[in-house]
Amino acid sequence: MTVKTILYILSFTLALYGLDGLDYNKFIKNSKPRQAQILYLIIAMSLSYLATNFLYDFFLNTKII
Repeated sequence: MTVKTILYILSFTLALYGLDGLDYNKFIKNSKPRQAQILYLIIAMSLSYLATNFLYDFFLNTKII
């Protein structure tokens, strides 16, 4: 596996863990649980994408990798 793949897995796991602390039920209608779960996954994937690209670029620019 490449370094970027490992970063994606780690950041996605951390994003899910971090989003677990939010009570997103206050923002979503009660009759739409499936849509809330999809939104939850999209937010987690977006956060992990942004974090991975930031960390990967940071490591490349500082010549750590």
